Amino acid sequence: MLASLGDPYTRFLSPAEFSKMGRYDVSGIGINLREIPDENGEVKLKVLGLLLDGPAYSAGVRQGDELLSVNGEDVKGKSAFEVSSLLQGPNETFVTIKVKHGNCGPVHSIEVQRQLVARTPVFYRLEQIENSTASVGYIRLREFNALARKDLVIAMKRLQDRGASYFILDLRDNLGGLVQAGIEISKLFLNEGEKVIYTVGRDPQYQNTIVADSAPLVKAPVIVLVNNKTASASEIVASALHDNCRAVLVGERTFGKGLIQSVFELHDGSGVVVTVGKYVTPNHTDINGNGIEPDYQNFPGWSDVKKHLSECNINQQG
Repeated sequence: MLASLGDPYTRFLSPAEFSKMGRYDVSGIGINLREIPDENGEVKLKVLGLLLDGPAYSAGVRQGDELLSVNGEDVKGKSAFEVSSLLQGPNETFVTIKVKHGNCGPVHSIEVQRQLVARTPVFYRLEQIENSTASVGYIRLREFNALARKDLVIAMKRLQDRGASYFILDLRDNLGGLVQAGIEISKLFLNEGEKVIYTVGRDPQYQNTIVADSAPLVKAPVIVLVNNKTASASEIVASALHDNCRAVLVGERTFGKGLIQSVFELHDGSGVVVTVGKYVTPNHTDINGNGIEPDYQNFPGWSDVKKHLSECNINQQG
């Protein structure tokens, strides 16, 4: 019945699919591991990111810690995938991990209780700019779920507190999710009154101009990383920051999905997603079917970013 509408994005959701739109559960301790070679060529497993206020973070594990063992088993020579499997287990059971803080820091044995936790789509870390005292706050946003805005605010505040002078918002491979979350996240970077997006539809209720309604959370220069799988809510954020001279876009042309969809729950817990309109960027670009062209294909220097944003602001004011 829905296929007869001829819109590939109007679709049916099973009860399981519908419930996942607002809730994501995983069983584990909430750490993201990365294999990093040391000066001797040996591979170490470092904690690249943590679930905000997840079990490992609450137990004292920190970004940059080296993982040495899991339940007494040395992880030397094991891949991040293998060790992640060791960390998983039934909900509310315990796992003992041994970590080293920093390169020369103390070794700690930490008992962590596995929990069913709401899965944050936000991963972040602070990075030092080479040959500079300035720091960059890197934030990867994997999807726009019910936790996206709240956890992004936490990440941005923590990175600011740790001295971030610039920000990178990584939206690569982010296919979207809850569009309202994308709109609210856009507002975090914009001045009051600046346009987030225009909505266009046959029904007057979908013809609207959405603007930011408060001061921005951060004013530092931003790079938004995009690729051909950056879509929907991600494109709203990317275009809002770009068109308001708050960020430069780096990477590939985005996917081009700028449709407005309403979600309706049915009596058995399933749902339908129906297209009711489309989005147009603050600079009046139709996203749908077109995508957004980035400013740079390769990563620019921060001096180039500041110059680009300054010229953008001058052109807008002129």
